[in-house]
Amino acid sequence: MFNLKFKAMNVQIQSVKFDASQKLIEFIEKKLAKLDRVAEQATGLDVVLKLEKDDEVGNKIAVVTLRMPGGDIRVEEQARTFEEAIDAAKDVLKRQIERRKDK
Repeated sequence: MFNLKFKAMNVQIQSVKFDASQKLIEFIEKKLAKLDRVAEQATGLDVVLKLEKDDEVGNKIAVVTLRMPGGDIRVEEQARTFEEAIDAAKDVLKRQIERRKDK
């Protein structure tokens, strides 16, 4: 488990049944740090990386939970690489945040 601090947001990265490389952790930090700009009120971000047995769709799963007042936003993406899954999750999170701001 890795704890990172962005501005006011606490980020935790957890890899299940494997050790995430430093390169992967840095990639996640870099990608998700940009969420700070659109989710000013976020209090935390949890990332869980898992390996799945089904290799047809891709066996890498990233579950990203953005902790926010009024309710968390949770996104789960599956891809062939963790980088692809994190990219997809980041895009979905951005759309969810924008949708919530519009309300």
